[in-house]
Amino acid sequence: MTSKKVIELFYDVVSPYSWLGFEVMCRYRHVWNIELKLCPAFLGGVMQGSGNKPPGVVPNKFMYMTKDLKRAAEYFDVPLQAPADPFEVMFKKGSLSAMRFVTAVQEQEKGGDKLVEQVSRELWRRIWSEDKDITEAASLAEAAKKAGLSDGVIKDALETAASKEIKDKLKDATQKALDYGAFGFPLLVYHRNGSPEIFFGSDRFELLAHCIGEKWLGPRPNTSAAKL
Repeated sequence: MTSKKVIELFYDVVSPYSWLGFEVMCRYRHVWNIELKLCPAFLGGVMQGSGNKPPGVVPNKFMYMTKDLKRAAEYFDVPLQAPADPFEVMFKKGSLSAMRFVTAVQEQEKGGDKLVEQVSRELWRRIWSEDKDITEAASLAEAAKKAGLSDGVIKDALETAASKEIKDKLKDATQKALDYGAFGFPLLVYHRNGSPEIFFGSDRFELLAHCIGEKWLGPRPNTSAAKL
């Protein structure tokens, strides 16, 4: 039996393109012969560490992104729509508390990453579909509740999210992405013969498929999959 190819997915729920990449890779994790590792990290730290600038601060890029996201949401079948004030959501409020919370959930979860997947998806849904807050503890708890987490797990995650251990874990994940050469998210890292190959963005799936010896079957390889 051929060993599975390891692919790391670095993402931040403040990034709409990360949501697209996240959903596609979650759909393909049981179609391709891969082991998908979810790696929540902090996009703000990657942007600062790499010296990159968000597309939202460049007027022409922002105008393009607004239209592009509408097309991409339809193509990828993800219920994504921009919040009323993207600048406030992305640059004023940010996602540091949310990503610490996701990291705390990941630290607690044993035997898989289903809870991390579901919590991440609910946070994306709040910010990029329902235009709701993801910074307050009550907001994080509401998203986690919808994701199926118990009250006890939510309470523990909220408490440990503020701990040095979790803060350091998120910093380490962010630094790991930078060490790979990240300048934005989503970042896919395919480990081939001990050497990492990186793919940036949500429009490199065909190239990734080629590199890992798999077939790109479109954004929904399993058309019977449940709607988001």
